[in-house]
Amino acid sequence: MKILNYFTAKIRNYFTIWDIKLIQISAMLILIVLIKIIPQIISLNIWWYVFGAILAAVRPIYVIYFKK
Repeated sequence: MKILNYFTAKIRNYFTIWDIKLIQISAMLILIVLIKIIPQIISLNIWWYVFGAILAAVRPIYVIYFKK
């Protein structure tokens, strides 16, 4: 748990919104490269993507609306 607190403090103290958005853009570009290398990823059923999106959204929604 100490390592999580360490990185959380680093992100809060040193990262701006621009840094976070640049990380998101780089993650999207890495995904595009993976799709170019492995085109079978595109042929997955749509429900896998829906499930992944819901799974990725659970924690942020919880933190925004329910955590005090």
